[in-house]
Amino acid sequence: MADLSSSPKAAGNAEQGKSQLALAWRQYRLERKMFWRNPSAAFFNFMLPLLLLALFGALFRHNSKNLDVIVPGIAGMGVMASTFSALAFNLTFLREQGVLKRMRGTPLPSGSYLAGLLGNAVTNASLQIVIVVLVARFAFGVGWPKNWLELGVFLAAGVAAFGALGVAYSHVIPNFDSAPAWVNAIFLPVLFISGVFYDTQGSPEFLNTIATILPLTHLIDGLSAAMVTGAPLSEQTGDLAILAAWGVFGGFFAVRGFEWDERS
Repeated sequence: MADLSSSPKAAGNAEQGKSQLALAWRQYRLERKMFWRNPSAAFFNFMLPLLLLALFGALFRHNSKNLDVIVPGIAGMGVMASTFSALAFNLTFLREQGVLKRMRGTPLPSGSYLAGLLGNAVTNASLQIVIVVLVARFAFGVGWPKNWLELGVFLAAGVAAFGALGVAYSHVIPNFDSAPAWVNAIFLPVLFISGVFYDTQGSPEFLNTIATILPLTHLIDGLSAAMVTGAPLSEQTGDLAILAAWGVFGGFFAVRGFEWDERS
């Protein structure tokens, strides 16, 4: 009798789960359409990293050592821009425009709505990696990634960590007008300290100490192992552990500080 009485409940939960997944998929498709209709978002997510890759690639076209630094660095920058920066901007805008508050009042489950937003960011980060790999291979003669599995693992870890940090950081931003300053105050220093455009071995010791704490440094190290050196994943467990720690840190504050209502 216990099995019979629990079956309808289990079936109902399964149907509810399918419904929420279907709604999340619809929201994701809507987010993709809105993204491509926003030229500035498309530029900063795709064109800016590619322009930087084209610039530095042209400068170091005949220097494979520098290219091996620039390509993973630009790839890591693309992941951070597509997740941390984009989510911090977008969630601040949606909160301050009252969109989050209105969405919470609709029948659309909150989890499905947020899954659509996060799925959009994950797609952008994945496309960014694919484009960087293709441009590096066919425009500058850089070889294919040495370890595709490792590349996928670090992409997932980077997206999770920076996505969580982006959501958490949006709680700190007081209004959308100040969002560019708040985001760039973190984004730009992290790019330079983490060695996106240069080899950090020649950096001052205090900058190297800061870099070892930042998640972007470890994402770039993991991407470099996957794309350039071919070092096995077993040698990159430290980088994965630090990315995971940042992801847990960001996830905790992302959930704890999430606000649906505008502050103004």
